[in-house]
This record gives sequence, structure tokens and C-alpha cells, in this order.
Amino acid sequence: MRYGIIGSGAVGGLYGGLLAHGGHEVHFLLNSDFEHVQRHGLRVDSPKGDFVLESPAIYQNVREMPRCDVVILAMKSTRNHLLGELLPPVISPGGVVLNLQNGLDVEADCVDALTGVDYVGVMGGCCFLCSNKIGPGHIRHLDYGRIIFGAYQASGGNDDGESRRGEIGRQIVADMTTSKIDAKWTDDLAAARWRKLMWNIPFNGLSVVLNASTDAIMGSAPAKALSDRLIREVHAGAAACGVTVDPESIRQTMEHTETMVPYDSSMRLDFLAGRPMEVAAIFANPLAAVARAESSEKSEALGTPATMPSVAMLCQELQFLDSQPRGTSKTSD
Repeated sequence: MRYGIIGSGAVGGLYGGLLAHGGHEVHFLLNSDFEHVQRHGLRVDSPKGDFVLESPAIYQNVREMPRCDVVILAMKSTRNHLLGELLPPVISPGGVVLNLQNGLDVEADCVDALTGVDYVGVMGGCCFLCSNKIGPGHIRHLDYGRIIFGAYQASGGNDDGESRRGEIGRQIVADMTTSKIDAKWTDDLAAARWRKLMWNIPFNGLSVVLNASTDAIMGSAPAKALSDRLIREVHAGAAACGVTVDPESIRQTMEHTETMVPYDSSMRLDFLAGRPMEVAAIFANPLAAVARAESSEKSEALGTPATMPSVAMLCQELQFLDSQPRGTSKTSD
């Protein structure tokens, strides 16, 4: 299959780089890094082995890219207003979008952007990953790396979408596995999304408001207790929405964060660089979903569902910080 990468930073650059290094056909849309990668290649440092793609297939304009069977969307959800320009020119009639963005229901933006386009459907994926872009065309993979993905149920696409998505999903798993990517298919994308939010909400959010990396948070008794409270609220929020997540994942989330390499979350890096943060996708969307599930007009209007009060307060703190002037920064790939 032919892969297209939209957003070639810490996530797309890593997974696209591994796929290309594994011998698969991969096409990268680049922004500010184009000239650097054209001269020096795409560099990936990883526990799986360091490598440089000397001459990757790179483009500055999506309309110059070939039609792709799998379009991996890995740019920040803060730029989803551009999807109507980015997705239709590159997806093939028999293709799918694999959305690897953080947050809840971010796949809906892909569906909206592809209205009237002939394609198979949309998949969503959760990346359990420590990876940063540390320089132009330079990705540093620190720890973990699993992708869990599945079909987005409101994906639209064509009439044969369900069976074709399953076929393509199995092929993606095979291609990623041969490329040293730990990829798993799930029949319950909602559970996978909420399971990922159990890490993203506490540790992206607290890393910003506490100005701390994961090791600092876990090394402080008050911050660690707050993390645990937030994780439990997210778990309860999933249940309120009718989504079952194994209660054991509460303990696992804390333990994995305590043993992982010291890590600066993507939200903290965005905040420090003066870029917009993914507050809507990671915080506001889950809060709205829980408020709707609780069927309380008052709580939905306030954005403060009873099930997740600490999450709601953290969201409001981040919304305030996101609204304040923080200088300017170039948009990352």
C-alpha cells in the first residue's frame, strides 16, 4: 500500500520514517523542514535503531503528492480547519484516513472534510508513545511506541467501507509490524480513545499548569495524588458515556508514567513554544460528551459535568493560559 503522512513531526515523522525504513512506499508532506530534509534527509533516533532516510519522498504542496491508500493524519488538531484543503487531493478512492491525533472524536473533522469525496472511510488511532521533534527533520523516539487503532463508526465513506476498512486495517498492522511498529487493531475505538485520555488529560494538562515534566510530577506526592484523581475522573467519564475501560488501567497508567523516561508532553512543548494547545480535542470534547451523557442542561452549559470536576477546572485553567499572549512560533509540521 502507498502511505501519505500529513504532519511529519514527532508522531508522523517517526511512524512514517519507520514504514519507509521498512521498505514501504511513504510520501511526506512537509512545512518548514522541507529544504533541510531535501539536503540532509529525515533522521530518526530510536531505541529500535537509529537511521536516516537519505532521499525520502517529500512535498510542500499536497496537490503534488500521489493518491495514497492510507493517509496518516498526525498534525495537531488545532490545525484541523485545514483538512478540507489537505485530505481530498491525496486520498485514493479505495483509501482510508488513519487519524493519530490526540483527543476525542477528532475523526469527525476528517469526515466533514471529505464530504462528497470517494473514499472508504476513517480510522482512529491512539499512540502510546514518547517522541519529540528536536530539530528540523530530526525525530527522537524515547520510549514506548504502540498504536491501537480501529474503525470510526460515523466514518461515512462508500457502501463497502466496513469490510474494506477491516481489510486495510489488517494490512496496516502487517506493514507496521514488519517495520518495528507495535500495532494492534481494536473493535472498540471509543475504549481506546478514553484509555489514552486517561494519560493525556492528567499529564498533558498538569505539565503545563505545574510547569513540570512527567518525572517531576510523579516525584511530588501532591502532584502524583492529583494525577491519580484526574485519571479516576476520566475513567468515570468513560463509564458515564457507556464506554467500558478496564479498571486495572488506572493503576497501569500511574505505574507506566512512574517508570517511563522523563518526558515533556506535547502540550507543554506547544505552550513553551507559543503554539496553540490542543485543549479542545483533549479536554473540551470529552467534557462535553460526559455532560451530554449526564443529561443535565446546566452542567453542559457550564462545561462542568459532575463526573469530572477536576478535569473541568484543569480545562478552564488551560483555556485561560492558551488565550494569553506568549510570543510567536513557526507552525510545526
